[in-house]
Amino acid sequence: QAYRMLAFSIAVMVVVQAAVMVWAIAGLGLWLDDGGVLDAQTFEDGFEGHAAFGELYGFLAHGIVGMTVIPLLAIALLIVSFFARIPQGVKFAAITFGLVALQIFLGFFGHAVSFLGALHGINALVLFSVAAMSGVRVRKAVATPAIG
Repeated sequence: QAYRMLAFSIAVMVVVQAAVMVWAIAGLGLWLDDGGVLDAQTFEDGFEGHAAFGELYGFLAHGIVGMTVIPLLAIALLIVSFFARIPQGVKFAAITFGLVALQIFLGFFGHAVSFLGALHGINALVLFSVAAMSGVRVRKAVATPAIG
């Protein structure tokens, strides 16, 4: 059960990541339409509790969830996979962990190379799929007991 819950939690957190990012971008667009000006100071002020627009906190939430929550869940999934006795569970947990590491890399360096930012979005879809599939596979493994 722990393996399944961790795998599904990662998938849910990827959905949360997409949601807060779109919320932040939508708010940024509205704020710019109203005459707001975006610069580095806008983000610094927001992270110090003085957001120019409320949706700015979506960027902060995206960073926190992506840099702490999801990596911790991926580490926990990998550890649990060694004890869960799920067929190919360690393999799928390791793939999930690798995709999380790649996601962090793409997120960091996507600020310097915009093409990597696009790959960050694509990798998020792959991460969601693998994490969700890992959770579903547990359900199937439990439903079909081994013969012999």
